[in-house]
Amino acid sequence: MKILIVNGPNLNLLGTREPEIYGSTSMENYMEKLKSEFPSHDLSYYQSNIEGEIIDRLQQDDFDALIINPGAYTHYSYAIADCLKNIQKSKIEVHISNIYKREEFRQKSVTAANTDAVLSGFGMHGYRLAIQSLTENK
Repeated sequence: MKILIVNGPNLNLLGTREPEIYGSTSMENYMEKLKSEFPSHDLSYYQSNIEGEIIDRLQQDDFDALIINPGAYTHYSYAIADCLKNIQKSKIEVHISNIYKREEFRQKSVTAANTDAVLSGFGMHGYRLAIQSLTENK
């Protein structure tokens, strides 16, 4: 199974950005761990701080399943939400922190309704849980 992981704005700073919230592991290091744990699956990673670039990547349609952490776009990007609505593949939204324990504006996801599931508050482990779910429920 080819699984695409997409992260939105500021998630390129994982490992250094607010480690008390997001941890101290970079996404690149965590991807290496995930690839070693799921060697029979093709895991690829894309990150952008630009909404249109994220949409362009999602529209490439070269994956079997999607894990997306839209970052701040979670809360207001109807463009990404519309894009997700048109993807007819398994897709899971992941949030490193528990968005429901954060500021009020972070507690609403406009993108979640267009995914199959949401994982929030499991730290980086949320990506692993999403992969497990996608690969066990294919």
